[in-house]
Amino acid sequence: MGVLHFVAPKPFTRIVPRALPNPEALVAISGAAELACAALVAVPRTRRVGGLAAAALFVGVFPANCQMALDARSGTAKAIAYGRLPFQIPLVAWALSVSRR
Repeated sequence: MGVLHFVAPKPFTRIVPRALPNPEALVAISGAAELACAALVAVPRTRRVGGLAAAALFVGVFPANCQMALDARSGTAKAIAYGRLPFQIPLVAWALSVSRR
């Protein structure tokens, strides 16, 4: 997903909450953060910091996921967007568990 932030940024810029400045820059920053977290988690020596960074990232992008749910138009898209919100909790829990190993 981190690569997609650079290759196809439009879907990501659309879900940046309107109150935040410079959506393009925020999408690039979050994409780079996703790639960095993945690299950190992949290496045993940096896994602790990677897990903590990933947990912070999952919390940090939650407002964009909420914006996506609020903006969804069709019933199916809206159901999917709202349905994926609770999955942030196990993602954060997973990242924290990775940081403890």
